[in-house]
Amino acid sequence: MVNLTDSSRRWYYLAFSTHLGLLLWVIIWQFWLSPHPHFNAITMTLLWAAPLLLPIKGMLKAQPYTFAWANFILMLYFLHALTLLTLAGEQIFAAVELGLCLGAFVANIVFARIRGRELKTHLPRLSQVEKEEQKRFSSHSEF
Repeated sequence: MVNLTDSSRRWYYLAFSTHLGLLLWVIIWQFWLSPHPHFNAITMTLLWAAPLLLPIKGMLKAQPYTFAWANFILMLYFLHALTLLTLAGEQIFAAVELGLCLGAFVANIVFARIRGRELKTHLPRLSQVEKEEQKRFSSHSEF
């Protein structure tokens, strides 16, 4: 386990546990609670679970960048939950998915920010990047 401060450790556990909770929920939902009527339950479960498996390696290493980009994956499940909340039949399942998505999203953001500060890694400001690019490209002669 990576050395984490108390604050980042709490957010790490919250982010990782909500991510795993969402993974477990998707598996339970797609395989047991409400399998797809027209497709193989195992295939659908794998299709829904696979994206959530992508960031696991980086999450186990507590890499803040992984937690940040994992939020892009969470948007798929967030939109899925919002869509199903408008349909009859699976609103409770969708509400659980939405709650786990929101919990993971917030915890990922906070952990990535806290851990990034601890490691003194940060993204430069856009204005700084623009200045550096302008300086670099202005030194080249124009055609």
